[in-house]
Amino acid sequence: MTDHSIIVNEIEKEYKQLEESNAWNQVYQRVRSEGTYNLPCTAAKSGINKNLNRYRDVLPYDHTRIVISGSNTDYINASLVKVECVNRSYILAQGPLPQTSPHFWLMVWQQRVKGIIMLNKIIEKNQIKCHQYWPVGSSEGGEDSLDISTVGLRVDLLNVDHHSHYNYTTLRLTEVSTGVSRTILHFHYTTWPDFGVPQSPEAFYKFLNVVRASGVLEPDVGPSIVHCSAGIGRSGTFCLVDSFLMMLSRGLCSSDAGKVLEVLLDMRKQRMGLIQTPDQLRFSYQAIVYGAHKMGEVNGKDPCEESSSEEPSLVEDLPPQPPPRTDSLTRSMIESQLAQELDGEGSDTGPEDNDDNSREDGLPPLPAEPPSRDSSGPESSPATSPNNANSIAMETEVRQRKRRERQEARAAKVKDIVEKQRANEIWEARKRLIFKPLSICVAFVVLGLGGGALIYRYFHA
Repeated sequence: MTDHSIIVNEIEKEYKQLEESNAWNQVYQRVRSEGTYNLPCTAAKSGINKNLNRYRDVLPYDHTRIVISGSNTDYINASLVKVECVNRSYILAQGPLPQTSPHFWLMVWQQRVKGIIMLNKIIEKNQIKCHQYWPVGSSEGGEDSLDISTVGLRVDLLNVDHHSHYNYTTLRLTEVSTGVSRTILHFHYTTWPDFGVPQSPEAFYKFLNVVRASGVLEPDVGPSIVHCSAGIGRSGTFCLVDSFLMMLSRGLCSSDAGKVLEVLLDMRKQRMGLIQTPDQLRFSYQAIVYGAHKMGEVNGKDPCEESSSEEPSLVEDLPPQPPPRTDSLTRSMIESQLAQELDGEGSDTGPEDNDDNSREDGLPPLPAEPPSRDSSGPESSPATSPNNANSIAMETEVRQRKRRERQEARAAKVKDIVEKQRANEIWEARKRLIFKPLSICVAFVVLGLGGGALIYRYFHA
């Protein structure tokens, strides 16, 4: 038995022991206890940067935060995480907010990023989890280009390939003043639910191989950006599995139990809170064991040529973000209003429009089997009949048109909610501006008159 096999067997043994003893919650609490470091986050907590954080309890440490230049701030909620023994570098970031989208693209340009790995959907559980920061194309009801004039950049959509669990998009990022352009690859994993895990280690491993095959994780390019909504749960899982499998492939792992946790604790020194649930920790072990067993297999397929039987997953063009979920009840009222509006659409929503959480296991409905394309069958078979082919094409066109109409209707409702909320906030601000000083003046007048009356009575009693 080789050293590699011994180490893999030890990790698998550790996984089985934790599984049989149902100790994942206990081990995760240990990670939280040992992996919570009191390191300074001065820049993230400064008053001028508070509104640039999606969540008030997920902040970059000062010593690993990404510093940008050429904007109205040098701050962005993103951390450089290095696993130096395998020469891996990642930028773990929160999902961009409307006001931080220009900073995000400035970071992509200045850090010479080649790949963006997005692990969340725009909307999850009826909550907006990320701003639509890249162009989705006119065919999806959006734009083919995105001008970011505040930082002098432009993003153009070149191509998008839709697959069963992810979308593979090619973008062009241009510095407008010089005309210099770079190709950016955007990998969007679309079936990983919030606070959950992917459908299977196999599906995740295929996605990881696609990302690796593109070269965006190699040391000869800038660090890849890995983000979900907060940039710690799903993002931490991805980086832990990728880096640990790299360590296994290079023979850099010992057979000591707890090596996975050791790597995770070290990564937590660079960005707080990586891996948010016991299930994500459990899945990390599963994916590492699965990947280690598959490591010797050769996959010569081009990642861009992978076929998918599912229809493209449309990404909605949405209005600006609601306030963070950690904010007050009144300020987050828009989230409950949005949920009520979207919940009321069940009667006209087709199965292809359900999100990750529409089934108990957090996965989208399974697609219907596509018609057979076997040319060996009789020419009159339904799969090869011209009439049937035309019918399928028409049905597909009708489904896509209806989907676009539902998408536009939802976007309009969301926009209406946002505008109402903004109007209420403006009115509340005006009331505070006008009535608070007035009430203070009235209080002083009343207090003054009342005090004078008391003094008069005391001396003339």
